[in-house]
Amino acid sequence: MQILNFAGFATQWLLLKHALSQIARAVDELGYEGVLIPTGRTCEDAWIVASSLVALTKRLKFLVALRPGLLNPAAAARMASTLDRFSNGRLLLNVVVGGDSAELAGDGIFQAHDERYQYAKEFLQVWRELLAGREVHFEGEHTRIEGGKLLFPPVQKPHPPLYFGGSSAAAHQFAAEEMDTYLSWGEPPAQVAEKIADVKQRAAKAGRTLQYGLRLHVIVRETEQEAWAAADDLIKYLDDDAVAKAQQAFKRSDSEGQRRMAELTQWGASRSREALEVSPNLWAGVGLVRGGAGTALVGSPETVAARLQEYADLGVDHFVLSGYPHLEEAYRVAELLFPLLPVDAGKRDENAVVYMSPVGDTGHVDVVTKLAAAS
Repeated sequence: MQILNFAGFATQWLLLKHALSQIARAVDELGYEGVLIPTGRTCEDAWIVASSLVALTKRLKFLVALRPGLLNPAAAARMASTLDRFSNGRLLLNVVVGGDSAELAGDGIFQAHDERYQYAKEFLQVWRELLAGREVHFEGEHTRIEGGKLLFPPVQKPHPPLYFGGSSAAAHQFAAEEMDTYLSWGEPPAQVAEKIADVKQRAAKAGRTLQYGLRLHVIVRETEQEAWAAADDLIKYLDDDAVAKAQQAFKRSDSEGQRRMAELTQWGASRSREALEVSPNLWAGVGLVRGGAGTALVGSPETVAARLQEYADLGVDHFVLSGYPHLEEAYRVAELLFPLLPVDAGKRDENAVVYMSPVGDTGHVDVVTKLAAAS
């Protein structure tokens, strides 16, 4: 019996490894800028997944979770520097501060919401100093280090770029002071505009400027009818109990972003398109049972491209896109949507970046593209 269980586990692992390898190779060749690797207890370890896939790709960048509280800053600095060198500068970092309270407790993290941001600031102060090649002596409220050194520097200077998403006041302030790029989940345009404006104002007071991005799913087909049919297919087997259990689990989170996502899925007794289309072509059906990013743009290539442009005109520089199943949708988006976007799948911008889902993306790898604001 033990042998059978082991064989089954090994088979599952080989299938997963093969699937991830297929996705990585495909998006590398199709012209996506990079992949978001999820984090959390329902996921494989993001650092090990990225390390496994680096050798299979040539240009693809890997956005890996940097989680203050799970790592100390010295170990995190060594890991980041090593992976950045081994990938020849293809590492990007997703700073994850919060999440589901039960999962955080299971990881040994019991700090209150705002206290986690205070610790993260100290963590990053030490982490940056180490990656800059300086000897670090630091004693803060949450962190102490004496004579810290990093002997092998990263390729990217002064360090791999930092990305982050959060919707609370503390998250906006943290992003404004510490991050390179602020991400929002796919909320209606007016709400995204409000968040960008708030972070911009806070960053200006700190003498900083940021880039902005959006994390959402995409369901694109040749016609509107086909796209909406595909959206309906994603949730057609859900029953009310499954939705209720998922929504109850989401309520445990102290994430303001998760609360805002949950508000978009207050569909009542109906799962109709009208109930779940929270903004033109913005569909909240994914968020019925999935934590984190819970919305998708649904429509024909022309429609989806137009909606992406609306967000770009708000100041969104970059888009983190995903679809189900990942491999098939990566090909479909590249074929149908890329020709309508200012994306050059044949050329790489040395300064182009990849973005992440802020918290709690589970069991998937996301693909990324970039869209410029209209002049």
